[in-house]
Amino acid sequence: MKTLYLDSDKNFLYEIGGINTAKEISGQPELWRKTFLAIKSKRKDISRFLDKVFSTKNINVILTGAGTSAFVGDVLQASFNKNTGIITRSIPTTDLVTHPNYYFIKSKPTLLISFARSGNSPESVKAVELSNKTCNNIFHLVITCNEEGRLAKMTASSENNFLFLLPPEANDKSLAMTGSFSSMLLTGLLLPFIDNLESMDKNVEMMIEYGKVILNKYNDRLKEIASREFNRAVFLGSGFFSGVAREQHLKLQELTDGKVICKYDSFLGFRHGPKAVMNSEALISYIFSNNEYSQKYEIDLSKTIVTGKTAMFQIGIMEHNIPEVNTDLKIVLNETNNEKIAEEFLAPVVVLPAQILGFHKSVALGLKPDMPSESGLISRVVEGVKLYEYENVI
Repeated sequence: MKTLYLDSDKNFLYEIGGINTAKEISGQPELWRKTFLAIKSKRKDISRFLDKVFSTKNINVILTGAGTSAFVGDVLQASFNKNTGIITRSIPTTDLVTHPNYYFIKSKPTLLISFARSGNSPESVKAVELSNKTCNNIFHLVITCNEEGRLAKMTASSENNFLFLLPPEANDKSLAMTGSFSSMLLTGLLLPFIDNLESMDKNVEMMIEYGKVILNKYNDRLKEIASREFNRAVFLGSGFFSGVAREQHLKLQELTDGKVICKYDSFLGFRHGPKAVMNSEALISYIFSNNEYSQKYEIDLSKTIVTGKTAMFQIGIMEHNIPEVNTDLKIVLNETNNEKIAEEFLAPVVVLPAQILGFHKSVALGLKPDMPSESGLISRVVEGVKLYEYENVI
C-alpha cells in the first residue's frame, strides 16, 4: 500500500523536494492530539507556575515571537484578554529588540511568553536577554518545538521560568512553519483553561475532526485552484482570525517564493483602501466566524466582492454553511450537525487551506516546497542579524 501525503505518493514527494512539507501539513490533526496530551501531562506544573505569575499585582503579559511565531501571539492576544481577564499584548521580538524601552517597563512585573519553533532565532534570544536586563521582576514562559534550541536552554524551568516542549513532530523540518504554528497556537489557547482541561476535550476533538475534513475533502479542490494563473492573493479574517489571515498570507507567499504576492486584512479594514489590490488575477480567501454578530459584517463584505466581480477566485472557510455567502469554493467544516466549536479553537484549523494551497502552488510553479527560496534569500532559521548591546537609549 502506498504512503500518501496530501494525496501524493511519498516517492513523488521525495522527487520534487516536498516530502517534509506535505507530511507536516497532513500530520496536524494527530499532532494536535499529542499536544493536548502533552499539556495534560504537565498541567499541574503549568498551573503552579501561572498561579504564581497571575497572582502578581499589575502583571504585564507580552506574547512574542518572530515571523510565524509572532503571529501565534497575534491570534492569542484576543483569546487571553477574553479568557483570563488580563490585558495582554502581542509584540514581535523584532520590535522588542529594536525598541525595548517602549515595551519593557522596569517597575512593572512582566510575563514574557515566547513562541519559537527552533528557539535559535537571534531576536528571540535577544528579547529574553533584554527583558532580564530591563525588568525588575520578569517571568518567562517559553513554548518551543526544540529542546536543543538556545531559547530552551537559557530559560529551562526554574522559579521564575517555565519551559514547555511540544511533541517532537512539531519541530518542522521544512522551511515553512505548519504543524509548529498550529500546535503552539493550540498550546496558547489551552493555557487559560489549565485548571479545567477536561472542559476542552470536546473542542479539541472537534478541531481534530475539522482538520481531517479539510485534508480529506478539500485537498483536490485546492490543488485544482493552485493550477490557476493568479499572481496575488488576499486573506481576510477578523477578531481571533486576523492573526490567522496574516499567517495564511505568509504561507502562500513563502511557499511560492514571492511569485504570488499576498495581503491580509480584517473584513472591515479591507474597505479602507486595501481593497484597491483586487483585480482579475487575484484570489481572495475569507475566514468566516461562527459568531452570528461578526458574520453580518463578513457577509456584507463578501457580497461586495462578488458584485464587483474583481477576483479570479473566491474561497470561503466556515464552520457551517452560510447560505448568504456565494463564493466559488465553500470549505464547510461541519455538515452533519449544528454543534459549534468555541470560536477561538477554529483558529488552528482554518490556516490549513492556505498551507495546502501554498504547497500545491509551489509544486505548480516548479519549486521545491521544502525549500522554495530559489535564491536562498529566506531560510528556516534567520541568519545574518547583528545584535548590539543595549545601553538604555531613550
